[in-house]
Amino acid sequence: MQKLGQELDVKTSEKPAETLGTPEASENHYADANVGEILDISQSDSKVEGDYGADNIEILEGLSAVRMRPAMYIGTTGPKGLHHLVNEIVDNSIDEALAGYCTEINVAILPDNVIEISDNGRGIPVDIHPKEGISAATIVYTILHAGGKFGGGGYKVSGGLHGVGASVVNALSEWLELTVCNGENIYQQKFTNGGNYEKPLEIVGKTDKTGTKVRFKADATIFQTVEYEYSVIRDRMREQAFLNAGLIFNTSDLRDESLAKQDKFVYDGGIVSYIDWLQKKRGATVLHNDVILLSGMVDNITVEIAFQYNNDFNSETIRSFANNIFTGGGGTHEVAFRRALSKTVNDFVKKHREEEAKKPGKGKKKKGEEEAHTNISGEAIREAINAIISVKLPETEFEGQTKDKLGNPEVGPIVYKIVTEKLTYYFEENPETSNIIVTKAINAQAARDAARKALEAKRKSVTDGVGLPGKLADCYEKDVTKTEIYIVEGDSAGGSAKQGRDSAFQAILPLWGKMLNVERARIDKVLGNDKLTPVVKALGTGIGEEFSLQKLRYGRIVIMADADVDGSHIRTLLLTFFYRFMRPLVESGKIYIAQPPLFKVYRGKKVKYAFNENELDTYIKEFAGENNAKVDVQRYKGLGEMNADQLWETTMNPETRTMKRVEIDDAASADETFSILMGDKVEPRRNFIEQNAKTVANLDV
Repeated sequence: MQKLGQELDVKTSEKPAETLGTPEASENHYADANVGEILDISQSDSKVEGDYGADNIEILEGLSAVRMRPAMYIGTTGPKGLHHLVNEIVDNSIDEALAGYCTEINVAILPDNVIEISDNGRGIPVDIHPKEGISAATIVYTILHAGGKFGGGGYKVSGGLHGVGASVVNALSEWLELTVCNGENIYQQKFTNGGNYEKPLEIVGKTDKTGTKVRFKADATIFQTVEYEYSVIRDRMREQAFLNAGLIFNTSDLRDESLAKQDKFVYDGGIVSYIDWLQKKRGATVLHNDVILLSGMVDNITVEIAFQYNNDFNSETIRSFANNIFTGGGGTHEVAFRRALSKTVNDFVKKHREEEAKKPGKGKKKKGEEEAHTNISGEAIREAINAIISVKLPETEFEGQTKDKLGNPEVGPIVYKIVTEKLTYYFEENPETSNIIVTKAINAQAARDAARKALEAKRKSVTDGVGLPGKLADCYEKDVTKTEIYIVEGDSAGGSAKQGRDSAFQAILPLWGKMLNVERARIDKVLGNDKLTPVVKALGTGIGEEFSLQKLRYGRIVIMADADVDGSHIRTLLLTFFYRFMRPLVESGKIYIAQPPLFKVYRGKKVKYAFNENELDTYIKEFAGENNAKVDVQRYKGLGEMNADQLWETTMNPETRTMKRVEIDDAASADETFSILMGDKVEPRRNFIEQNAKTVANLDV
């Protein structure tokens, strides 16, 4: 994952200044970083005139459609899409492992950012296809929707069901080289410029081995960058090793011989080992030693679920997979697990309360009291859970080629049945662990109920929008899609922002001092904090379980803090608050980070603002000229040092400003990062700093 404002390991999307116009002009642009690619929104000098007829219809044949609209197949042409190419080829090798023919997969980044992926599976079929008259291997890499996963008996379980993965990678590559070993011969074919080839698949040697090797170089004319992050590839292969017990994954980064990296992953414990690893990585204190494993098979659908609780709160980590594909959007398997867990825990509590009440000397509880004890919300039950859900099924229904959400309706009832039956049995056979889990759920619910009752009156004044914060300088525009609020560090900077803003659509909320670190705080502490209460009141959404995105009073929320360590800390505290108690704001892309300049460079009446050291050097050389004239430089240590007109011109003017939009690629990883950085465990935070120290930027010394 990429850096967020250089503070948090959460993805941000940085837009060039010219795209950050007024909200009404750019709202659609912000809605999706790739909307221009998907919907072909562009500024064209040519216009279609006259009749609209058949000659205006263009037919894209072969792989040209992929090159024309790559985002339709890989989601984005940014770094995420680039790494998706690797995943598509690796998924084919994993499918061989699921079929029982592959035991080892190798993934390497070679010099010049060439990717090499090999396995010891059966090898792609090389015989001539009876219909097309060319090798089956060539078909797989050049024709969309061609593969062995459409019910022909080649695979019982598969992550790649659309038959476009290999061909899409080929289409989006500058070149691709395919090598197949079938136990007798070595076959090879090379493709260039998006899938073109001059020679058919040919024999280049003899071998007694089997397997497939693919080398490719992503097309720099299509992707924003072709520079791979080894950590992204490594972490995904580790994840796949957990999901496929016993399967060996070797990863390496060989781009720089002096900095070569190599890792080997194999886990016989499967997803149980995955839970252990996740808990240790985040430094969590587990509440029960054993990881609960629930598994079963119904109608050729295999279900594996492992989970364990820790002593955190404000966190819930559930990672779900379907045929080894991460389903970040959830789906029927995840929904069923949540429902089954809630039902099983509540049934267990109710049963044992009734048994206690029947014992001699036990008074019968009042009906209202009994219901309060047994009706535990799903949120309270899942508080501090760390769970892995993995289902494998013959035919998967994903939402789109990027496979973000599982849609199979038949999976839900199967997961629900397995979880309720197996977990009920586990609770009865393991009373010590079950009591720990149930007690935590009851306490979590009691804390929520107590906070709700104690703060009911206060919440009304804080979250119902009545009585806005006294320091809020609101805007006049009432159309939420056209407005934005700046949360500004300090009264001095807040004063400059109020004077420099466009009051028609820009609101200013100054904050003074550092607010509460909410990572270890419950909602009653949050609502009682004088730094966070104004934020909640100004936004109008409420927080926690009562959050409503529809009540948001502004289209954008912009965090504007000094470009120093203190400013970074304040941004991090605010982002932690938004992520833990107002997560839909982050998930819907409403949060932005303002980018104030670090330097003012001027000579006479010439003035430019530099946002980094490179720009500073460029402007100094430009102003100095051949005569090496004197150039003045002013270093801004805080927003308060800038005049209102300077703050408007550099940081708030939609025509000239630069912003970073906060986005979440992987909620589970973001959750883990917040826990590490903002939690009370020192060792995980120290390890994180040591591992990422070399990539830090803008660190004040």
